[in-house]
Amino acid sequence: MKKIGYTTGVFDMFHIGHLNVLQRAKLECDYLIVGVTTDELSIQAKGKKPIIPFQERLKIVESIKFVDEVAPQVNYDKMEAWNNLKFDRMFVGDDWKGTEKWTKLETSFKEIGVEIVYFSYTEHTSSSILRKVLENMYKEQS
Repeated sequence: MKKIGYTTGVFDMFHIGHLNVLQRAKLECDYLIVGVTTDELSIQAKGKKPIIPFQERLKIVESIKFVDEVAPQVNYDKMEAWNNLKFDRMFVGDDWKGTEKWTKLETSFKEIGVEIVYFSYTEHTSSSILRKVLENMYKEQS
């Protein structure tokens, strides 16, 4: 039976860490669906607008050969995502492992046969680090 995988992210300033997560996720499933966070959700949840606009981030992620389908992520309700997409595995960063929210989700997902797979992030590269570097470069030039 075909295993459907699901992962999400903002994917702002797409970098090797993003690519590694998508590649690893695809190795763990037959069909990979990626939720790309909308600008509105990012602003609401993180208090900052992504540098790369949503439609461009969507197109970038869509172009990755490991990605079979892209869906806008308009909220963080993973059960709603499952109801819409019916995935078998969800891939997420290991910084969430053991948190109250994800422990509850593991229990709920287990009841419907969904496995959560935790991946370690690429520590030396992140969009947050890239954002800081850009802000510092901008400050130096002004």
